[in-house]
Amino acid sequence: MYYYLKGLHQYADFKGRARRKEYWMFTLFNILISIAAVLLDNLIGWTIGAFTYGPIFLTYLLAIFLPSLGVTVRRLHDIGKSAWLVLIAFIPFIGAIWLLILMVADGDPYPNKYGNNPKMATAEA
Repeated sequence: MYYYLKGLHQYADFKGRARRKEYWMFTLFNILISIAAVLLDNLIGWTIGAFTYGPIFLTYLLAIFLPSLGVTVRRLHDIGKSAWLVLIAFIPFIGAIWLLILMVADGDPYPNKYGNNPKMATAEA
């Protein structure tokens, strides 16, 4: 939960680096809350037409867009890639797979042009 809250606090921070753990813990909690929002929409009966989601999920989706983008950009910075690589996800099928591979990759062990290694900062603290 710490990394989810950290991602929310750094919602518009596109500088620096994010560890794999930070990205994936943020993603895990994001998925769990999204599932809860969809379930709540269905329990209340606020679904939109034939879709299984409703206004609660859509509001959450809108609210979490910027923090998700921020943590994804910082994760790309950790592996030494430009933030523009987020746009690769718009390539059907292949783009999502390539972005997933990048998100799983280990970060640069040394400082890069986006900042110091966040693993080393945690080990020293």
